[in-house]
Amino acid sequence: MTHLFGGLEAGGTKFVCAVGTGPDDIRAEARFPTTAPAETLHHTIEFFRQHEGLAAIGVAAFGPLDLRHDSPTYGHITSTPKPGWMNADIVGPLRQAFNLPIGFDTDVNGAALGEWRWGAGQGLDTLLYLTIGTGIGGGALVGGKPIHGLVHTEMGHFRLPHDVQADPFPGACPFHSDCFEGLASGLALEKRWGAKAETFGPNHPAWALEAKYIGLALMTVICTLSPQRIILGGGVMGQQHLFPLVRAETQQALNGYVQSPSITQHIDEYIVPPALGGRAGVSGAIALAHMALG
Repeated sequence: MTHLFGGLEAGGTKFVCAVGTGPDDIRAEARFPTTAPAETLHHTIEFFRQHEGLAAIGVAAFGPLDLRHDSPTYGHITSTPKPGWMNADIVGPLRQAFNLPIGFDTDVNGAALGEWRWGAGQGLDTLLYLTIGTGIGGGALVGGKPIHGLVHTEMGHFRLPHDVQADPFPGACPFHSDCFEGLASGLALEKRWGAKAETFGPNHPAWALEAKYIGLALMTVICTLSPQRIILGGGVMGQQHLFPLVRAETQQALNGYVQSPSITQHIDEYIVPPALGGRAGVSGAIALAHMALG
């Protein structure tokens, strides 16, 4: 018997709902802007009600999130700066509407899971998915399962070496100023250079600096998590010319310390774009539904 799953990619700008079994079998899809929580979740529930026979629903959401099953606020978005969404309950309304297993995780953990199941992470035990867009976030899998702990990983917010003489930009993060996200997110690029990154040509000086910061960040996660592959998604990484620069900066930052052929000889196959492309997020949500069903 083939089960049918619902997937919700709950983004800060838009919600993407889909029904299917995986990225190659999406039978229905809907997109709508992220407005107020009640309105947006109403549209979500109405979409899934149109499709009978769902076995489970998976939700890959922007955060921060409460993922602790024993917490009274499990399934909530917590301290988000998005107006109206702080402490919004995502899982509760879905549980009230559908008597189904519901998988719930961060958007980046969902994308990592989708890539592990169907994309660039197939056959691996450890995997890192990093999205570099308006903000920066990371999802990591060990043994095919997302890493959870005290809360969830916040890889956009660790500190990087910041040479303020070479780069006097103070940073764009409202919490930490010049953390990774504060220096290298799409928002940081726009604030530093006074224009959106997609308007920069391949030779714009922004890209060399961006690659340096990403390379330093990847050195940190390689030394900390030792993933077997790193997948870089998000709008900033849509600039394909950035990948060779990032690979070179990562090797330079590691300075020969990690002696793995994946890094020393095959880095083009180690730091890669998402194989699922724009479907990584909603595919990850469907993968979370698979996991919720068991």
